[in-house]
Order: sequence, then structure tokens, then C-alpha cells
Amino acid sequence: MKEEITKMPWEKSFDEDAAVDKAMHLFWERGFEPTSLANLIEATGINRGSLYNAFGGKHQLFVRSLVKYDKENRKAVLGELEALDNPKKAILGLFDAIVEEMQMDSQRKGCFLINTALEVMRHQDEVAEIVTKGLRETEAFFRRSIEVGQARGDISKEIDPEVTAKNLMALLVSIRVLGRGVFSKEELDIIAKQASRLISQPFL
Repeated sequence: MKEEITKMPWEKSFDEDAAVDKAMHLFWERGFEPTSLANLIEATGINRGSLYNAFGGKHQLFVRSLVKYDKENRKAVLGELEALDNPKKAILGLFDAIVEEMQMDSQRKGCFLINTALEVMRHQDEVAEIVTKGLRETEAFFRRSIEVGQARGDISKEIDPEVTAKNLMALLVSIRVLGRGVFSKEELDIIAKQASRLISQPFL
């Protein structure tokens, strides 16, 4: 007689990636501190025991969510822009896309990575490392794009790639923060246009 196989209570019976995705959107919208374990249980449909068995707890689930966001949003977008093989268009296209995205976002969530950067002192080192790495890689994208543009003669060689990359990064962060319901599209467009000026003339 064949023995009946019974699933143990600790065995995973849900789609882990789908659960992380739901948690990611919740953390992205609310932030780490305001999101309670009860909120996560409701959003993911997973009970407390299963959540702890699968992820270890709220902090670990937050880390998984942040990594997923970074991979599927920031890294994916920068990869597509660099594939354009047009450095100047890639830089300006990023700013146009961000302004448009901020207007389409009815919940005014902004950027999960930058939102976390604003409260990074409340997190453990692991979160700080993820945020720092993501922002540094974005700055490096600007620097590489400028250097390639200079090599092709599309961007003035009088422009300092490192300094300009940092200024472009500052513009990006300001749009992400101010766009969360404070500034209008017209005002964000004014800030975004500074990106074109930065790569069109030397920084003074």
C-alpha cells in the first residue's frame, strides 16, 4: 500500500518570487519602518510562520525586495540606455524617462533606492551597501557616457567627467525627491534640462 505523503507545515507552498514582488511594492510605497509584519502578511498572503521560515524576518525580506527592485529597475534601465550606443541621448533620455515616470506614478512612490538612501542611517550595513553600490553605479554610468561621448567628439573634452557625473547624479536625486508631490512636471522639466547644459558646456 502506497504511503500518503503529507506536506510538513514548514514546507514552502507559495511562489517566493511573487511574494518578494508584493513585499517590494509595499516597502517601496510605505518605507521600512511604517511597514509592519501584519502589513506584509496581508500583502503577500503568507502566514507569519511561513514568512519567517522562507525569509528570516522583516529585515531580510526588505533586503530581498531592495535587491529585486535594483535589478529590475535601475540596472535594467541603465542597461537599455547604454545599449543605445549614443551616450548623450542615453543621459538625456534617462532624465526624460524619470520625469515622465514621476508623473505616471499616481502613488508618488519615487525611487525605492533613493527613498531608502534618505533613511539609510536607520538600516543595517547590508542595506547601506546596496544603496551605496546602486548610486555609485549610476554615477559611473554618467561618467562612462561622458567619456565615450568625448572620445567620439559629441561632448566637449573641456568637461570634467567625474565632476559632471556627480552633478548629474545630484539632479537625478533632486527630481526623484521633489517629484513626490512637491514639484509639478513643468518644474521638474526645468531641473531635467540642466542635464543638457551640464554636458554641453564645461562645469564652472
